[in-house]
Amino acid sequence: MLKVLRQIETELLSLNPWWEYRKDRYEHPDGTNGEYYYVHTPGAVMIIPITDEGKLILVRQFRYLNRLECLEFIGGGIKPGKSAEESAREELLEEAGIIAQELIPIGGFNPMNGVTDEICNIFVALSLKKGAANPEPTEEFEVQELEYAKFCEMIREGSIWDGMTLAAFAIFEQRKEDFI
Repeated sequence: MLKVLRQIETELLSLNPWWEYRKDRYEHPDGTNGEYYYVHTPGAVMIIPITDEGKLILVRQFRYLNRLECLEFIGGGIKPGKSAEESAREELLEEAGIIAQELIPIGGFNPMNGVTDEICNIFVALSLKKGAANPEPTEEFEVQELEYAKFCEMIREGSIWDGMTLAAFAIFEQRKEDFI
């Protein structure tokens, strides 16, 4: 059995509205101490909205770090004091103007376990109604509906490259018969 690394202390190095950058001191299996730097968040949500016709809804947005437009499922961070479901409903409305009558949790994952302790909660949204989108001033979204087969084709050709979208879709694939 692998040894558990014992945390000795945590230091907050930097804070912004989305995450904290931390440094932990911990004990190695041999008894010596080490340092671990990481990003801490309260978690994230990713939502896979499906229309009554079985189409997947995604948003296209510009991703600054890659200097590229990205087509991805709707998602965002869990806001302080909010549950994952509450945050998912807020993100649906904010980014795509969608109100879901059904929001079904299907799993979760850590997007980069060597860098962050974040857990992304995945939901499938069904029985959709139109609401008024209200993106943050720094964000701009283009909503797109895709047939399932077209979405899979775009993954194969590399047009869909967002890791969190790909991970959420891999989990969704195990249950797609329940929804499409």
